[in-house]
Amino acid sequence: MDRLKVMVVDDESRMRKLVRDFLEKQDYQVIEAADGEEAVDKFFSDKEIALILLDVMMPKMDGWQVVREIRQFSKVPIIMLTARGDERDELLGFNLGVDEYISKPFSPKILVARVDAVLRRSGAHGSDEVLESSGIRIDKTAHQVTIDGVPVELSFKEFELLSYFVENRGIALSREKILNAVWNYDYFGDARTIDTHVKKLRSKMGEKGNLIKTIWGMGYKFEPDQTK
Repeated sequence: MDRLKVMVVDDESRMRKLVRDFLEKQDYQVIEAADGEEAVDKFFSDKEIALILLDVMMPKMDGWQVVREIRQFSKVPIIMLTARGDERDELLGFNLGVDEYISKPFSPKILVARVDAVLRRSGAHGSDEVLESSGIRIDKTAHQVTIDGVPVELSFKEFELLSYFVENRGIALSREKILNAVWNYDYFGDARTIDTHVKKLRSKMGEKGNLIKTIWGMGYKFEPDQTK
């Protein structure tokens, strides 16, 4: 199997080298970009990039604008590297389509583990699982969802969230449990991150969105349609 390619975007060369060294030890292929404009140019000229590690504060074009540019055309997983701890920044990132956050300073081993987890969930590591329930079909390999045979366009995080609900259908899931499973790290913010994603997911699912039930004061539960 070919090595998966990760693009590391940071204006600090020392940080890029640190991340690159650890990723290459885990057999990832790494390309680098020193600013946002270079990152966008390299991404659109290289169709094999499987994941982007992206700093927020950079010259020429910041991380937010890079996400906006790329999300117009691609659902490639994006992990933001940020020194900021402001919850509003994280909510902005998730709304733009960021898949995960890692705050600086970070453990390189934890970073590699997060990269592994995001790529595994995105299907880049070759999962061939197909989930089906209540007319909803989730093809993890192709990263596609159909509802009653009709394709539904979901963001990377919405896809993961729906997959987690269907995998745990009939089970009450706390927000903490959902965050740890879908975002794959301990999140110490409030519940708005999940609630925002659930709201968007429900709207894209049409009537099937009603299968995601709110459990007040706790979280959510996917209740299958017993007629399907």
